Amino acid sequence: MSNSKLVSYTKLSPNHSGRRTHSIDRITPHCVVGQCSVETLGNIFAPASREASCNYGIGVDGRIGMYVEEKNRSWCSSSNVNDQRAVTIECASDTYEPYVMNSKVYNSLVNLCTDICRRNGKNKLLWLGDKNRTLNCSPKSNEMVLTVHRWFANKSCPGNWLYARLGDLANKVTANLQGVPVKPSPSPSKSIDAIAREVIRGDWGNGADRKARLESAGYNYSAVQEKKSLEVVR
Repeated sequence: MSNSKLVSYTKLSPNHSGRRTHSIDRITPHCVVGQCSVETLGNIFAPASREASCNYGIGVDGRIGMYVEEKNRSWCSSSNVNDQRAVTIECASDTYEPYVMNSKVYNSLVNLCTDICRRNGKNKLLWLGDKNRTLNCSPKSNEMVLTVHRWFANKSCPGNWLYARLGDLANKVTANLQGVPVKPSPSPSKSIDAIAREVIRGDWGNGADRKARLESAGYNYSAVQEKKSLEVVR
């Protein structure tokens, strides 16, 4: 198992379990809950008393740091099973929900995930969008699967901003790996207020169907749901 050459800063943490017991077939992106640098992340994970770490981190300026080599299991996702097979990535973000990440961070995440997949012999990144389906999935030899921290602990991580974009992340990474041009995301044609009122009327369906339809039309599902709740309260 090699490490990413996209890394510009390294500060190895003592907080890991040594060599993995499972081959890499997952990537788990996290939100830092802070717009911090790769150096700050290195300092956070340096003390043994912290009892936490990650394989890679992305700073607010988009630079990439390494804190646990890919060959080793980091302490990041509140799950031994997940961390044994996942490359974990902490991403600089706002300190409040939906934990927004800037474009430099997101673009670096796309590039880093592409690199991780390529070096581990994968040409497809999957986002299945469902905990049970994902954790019971046996990826094919060419596939990597996205998982999230909130499935293993009572946390919002990676935040609703990134969670709503994991399908886009998987599509962009897969396109990079397979040399397929990325289709531009559709531009929303109506305001969030207008869409929220349509959702209340029932124009966009319910549950997973509503989420899929809103996102395919270019809308931020979480933002629409939040606005819908405010409209109902009024």
